[in-house]
Amino acid sequence: MSGSVASDETSEMVLITGNSHPQLAKLVADHLQIPLADAVCYNKPCRETEVEIRQSVRAKNYIDVNNDIWEVLILAYTCRTADAKTITVVMPFLPYSMQCRTSRRSAIPMKLVADMICKAGATRVVSLDLYRKEIQGFFGVPVENLRSSPFLLHYIFRNIPDYRNAVVVAKSPKVMHKAASYADRLRVGIAVIHAVKTKPPLTVVGDVGGKIAILVDDVIDEAQTFVAVAEVLKQRGAYKIYVVATHALLSGDAPVLIEESVIDQVIVTNTIPHDMQKLRCHKIQTVDISLLICEAIRCINHRESMGQLFRNVTLDD
Repeated sequence: MSGSVASDETSEMVLITGNSHPQLAKLVADHLQIPLADAVCYNKPCRETEVEIRQSVRAKNYIDVNNDIWEVLILAYTCRTADAKTITVVMPFLPYSMQCRTSRRSAIPMKLVADMICKAGATRVVSLDLYRKEIQGFFGVPVENLRSSPFLLHYIFRNIPDYRNAVVVAKSPKVMHKAASYADRLRVGIAVIHAVKTKPPLTVVGDVGGKIAILVDDVIDEAQTFVAVAEVLKQRGAYKIYVVATHALLSGDAPVLIEESVIDQVIVTNTIPHDMQKLRCHKIQTVDISLLICEAIRCINHRESMGQLFRNVTLDD
């Protein structure tokens, strides 16, 4: 994939960001070889979000790399009223995506968020590894669901010398399709943890004895389940345990739990900033996906096919 875009090709592009992940936005801007737009987002004492865009976006292709829902909404609406040509919202981790189906008397907040983003003026949305692929149907505009697996697999190939002796583990049956996709491309076996949320002992379906165990998932938030599964895998004879995930929420005491667990390494992407969590857990390794976002923006800006970005992925990713 090409890592840069000529200046004449980006003359009508305005790349903006808020406070949620300026480091990632800066990496994307560097790949595109354009500066970040002069804009300020801040929270007023009354807890309202206010934005100020200090340059013209009229007739420009506006792109916002941002995970904060209120900043996204207000920035998009501001650019819409300022007559931006297109408004592309890049949310590497889509907020509320894990609340995308009903449970008992609950609603579906993800549908509300999707409606709000469209109403604010977004003409396209870009995200990575949506919690459920069906979320794309919540939006009234095109949604690009990028896949991080080629970058994560590349890290495994380069940094786990004995990965051929690995087994990919699904921590629950619902993750089995993703685990199978990784196992096929690594050319290794697969194991499944059954009934994770029931009382122990957990059941391991598959042989992990004398193997490296690679746990895969989309999101790692609270780490209790991963830690519990790692303990069982260690008892079953796995001699190294890795966790591979796209989004590192790592809420609460998750970094401490991982640091004190039998997990050897957690491999995640930088869709969400987690520098503070890394200070509490030296086992966390970060894979940069800014180039993937850069290429998606380039394809959108030039109305090119995104097929090349999905060349090394499967439907189960």
